Amino acid sequence: MLDDATDTETGAEPASEGTGGREPAWDGFVSLISRTFGIHRLRPLQEEAMRANLAGRDLVLVLPTGGGKSLCYQAPALYRAGLTVVVSPLISLMKDQVDGLLQNGVRAAMLASVQDSGERQDVHRALEAGELDLLFVAPERLMMDGFFERLLALGLSGIAVDEAHCISHWGHDFRPEYRQIGDLKRRAPHVPIHAFTATATERVCADVAQLLSMDDPVVLIGHCDRPNLTYRVQPRRELTRQVLEVIERHPGRAGIVYCISRREVERIAQELRTAGVKSSAYHAGLGGHVRKRVQDDFLNEEIDVVVATVAFGMGIDRTDVRFVIHAAMPKGVEQYSQETGRAGRDGLPSECVLFHSGTDYFSWKSMLERGHEEARAEGKATSQDVLDATIERLGQMMNYTSRFVCRHKQLVEYFGQTWTAKTGGCGACDVCLGEIRAIEDSLVTAQKILSAVVRCDQRYGSAHVTAVLRGADTAAIRRAGHQELTTYGILKNASMAAVRGWIDQLVGQEHLRVSGDRYPILYLSQSGVEVMRGERDVTLFAVPERKGAKKRGRTTAHEDLGEDVDEQLFESLRELRRELARERGVPPYLIFNDKTLAGLAAAKPKTPAEFLAMRGVGEKKAADLGPAFLERIANHRSEPGSV
Repeated sequence: MLDDATDTETGAEPASEGTGGREPAWDGFVSLISRTFGIHRLRPLQEEAMRANLAGRDLVLVLPTGGGKSLCYQAPALYRAGLTVVVSPLISLMKDQVDGLLQNGVRAAMLASVQDSGERQDVHRALEAGELDLLFVAPERLMMDGFFERLLALGLSGIAVDEAHCISHWGHDFRPEYRQIGDLKRRAPHVPIHAFTATATERVCADVAQLLSMDDPVVLIGHCDRPNLTYRVQPRRELTRQVLEVIERHPGRAGIVYCISRREVERIAQELRTAGVKSSAYHAGLGGHVRKRVQDDFLNEEIDVVVATVAFGMGIDRTDVRFVIHAAMPKGVEQYSQETGRAGRDGLPSECVLFHSGTDYFSWKSMLERGHEEARAEGKATSQDVLDATIERLGQMMNYTSRFVCRHKQLVEYFGQTWTAKTGGCGACDVCLGEIRAIEDSLVTAQKILSAVVRCDQRYGSAHVTAVLRGADTAAIRRAGHQELTTYGILKNASMAAVRGWIDQLVGQEHLRVSGDRYPILYLSQSGVEVMRGERDVTLFAVPERKGAKKRGRTTAHEDLGEDVDEQLFESLRELRRELARERGVPPYLIFNDKTLAGLAAAKPKTPAEFLAMRGVGEKKAADLGPAFLERIANHRSEPGSV
C-alpha cells in the first residue's frame, strides 16, 4: 500500500478535503481507485500527480501513452466535491472516455455538437442536479458566452486539459482555440488547471504552463521510454511487401499503417485487401460518414488494419494495437513518438516499424514551406521562427532514421532525459537485437561516396550520385560527362538501396549536408572532408536482406502474452468480449483490455472474489461481467486436455 507522506520532491502540499484543511484519508482514496477501476497499484508519478490534484495545485503532467494520465484526473474527480471539466480536442476521444467511465460506474457525460437536442438536454439536467463528477467538452464549447460562469455556479472544482501539447506553438499539433483556456484561469484563479500530454519537450511544458496562466504549478515529467515497444527502421524498397511481412508477424491483430499522401493510403489499403488483410483507408479527403465508419469498424474489431494519413489517431484509444507501421518518415520525433505510442497501450509487447527513403525529408520540407506560403498569402501564417523550428525537427527525425544507435536511447535523449545503459542493449530495437550489422571497410566505402560527391562538383543530389557510383547509363550522366569520372561504377556491386542508405547515413552523421530550395544538393561538411582524407573514422551499416525480422524481441502474436497464459482460453475470452461489446454498443477494449484478458487466461479465477481481485476488474464490472466470464472460464476448464 502506498504511504500518505507529503511529496517533498515535487513540492506538493498535503492534500486537503473541501475547505476544512484536513488531509484526506489516502488509503481510502486508493481503495476507491481499486473498487472503481480495478487498479491495485499506482504507476510512477501517478501518486504525486493525484496528491497535487487533490491539494488544488495547478499541474503539468507528462507521461508516455499508456502511462495512466487519465486516471490522474478521473480518480480525484470522484473523491472530491464538485465538478471536473475535461477539455479534449476530439469528439471521438471524449466519447471513448465517457463510455469507458460509464462501464466502471462513474458519473460522466460529454457535451458535443454531434449530440441531438434531447441528449444535450439530458446532460444539462444532470449538471443542474449535481449528478455528474466529470464533464467532457471541446475548448470551443468551454469558451461559449456564459457557459464557464454557469459551471462555476454549479460547483466547478477543476479543469483538466487533455492533449495539452496542442496549446503550444512549439508542440506538434498546435490548436489556437486551446490558448483561450488561459483566460479562464485569470477569470477564476481559485479553480486549478491540470494539463496532461504524452509527448512534450521542456520548452513545450514551459509554454503550456505560461499560456494556461498557471500559478506555481507542479510539473511532473515521467520517463518517456516505452520498453514494451520494439522499434525497427528499414529502407523502403517494395513497400507493400514489407508492410505485409510485418502484418504476418501479428496475424489477426490490430495495426495502423501511416502514409504521407492520400494516394499512397488508397493504394496500400487496396493491396492489403487483395492480399486478404481486413483493412480500410482513412484520410481527410473521405467523407465524414466514411471516416466514422472506418474508425468504428477498427474500434469494434471488424477490421484489423487501418491505412491512414496522420488525420487518424489522436482519438484512438484502442489498447490492443500490436503494431504501428510508418510507410514514410514522419515530420518530427514528437509526431513519431505520439503515433508509435498508439501501439501497446495495454503494456503488452508491440512493434513499431519505420520504412524510409532519402526523399522523405524533402517531401515534407516542400509541403511545409508550401503550406507556410499559402497561409501567409491568406494572412494566417505563423512566424518564420515556427517554420524554421518545424524544419529543424524534421532534420532531427531524419537523423533518427540514419543513426544506428539504440532506438530507445535516441528517443529518450531527444526528450531531454537520461538513458540508463543496459547490459546487452535494450533488447527491443533492431540495433540492439543485432538485426543491423556494420559493413566491412566502412571508411573506404564512405570515402568513395564522398569523393563522388566532390567529383560531381557538389551540385547533385542522392539519386544522381548513386547512379554515378553504381555505373548507371543515364541521360543525366552522359549529359554531364560523369561516366568519365574516376568514381564512376566504383560501387557497381552494391544495390541502389544499399548505396542510398549509406548516403542517408552520412547525412545523418553530418558528414554530408543537403541544400537547395527546389532540388536537394549534396555537399561535404568539415567532418566529411576529414573522413575523405582518412583523418576521421566512420561506421556504416547494412540492413540484411531477409524476409521479416528475427524472432528475437517481442513481436509475435502470442509470445507477448506470457508463458502462463492459456492461448486457447485467451482467444475464447476475446470472442466473449466482442459479443458483450456488441450487446452494449461499445468498443471491445472498453469491456476489458488484452492485459486483463491475459491475466484471466493465466489465473483462471473460479469465484467472484477471485475475479474481482484481477487487475482491471472493478466492482461494477465484476457484477455486470463476472458471471459471463467465470462461466466461459469454467467451461474451458472442463474441456478435455485443459489444465
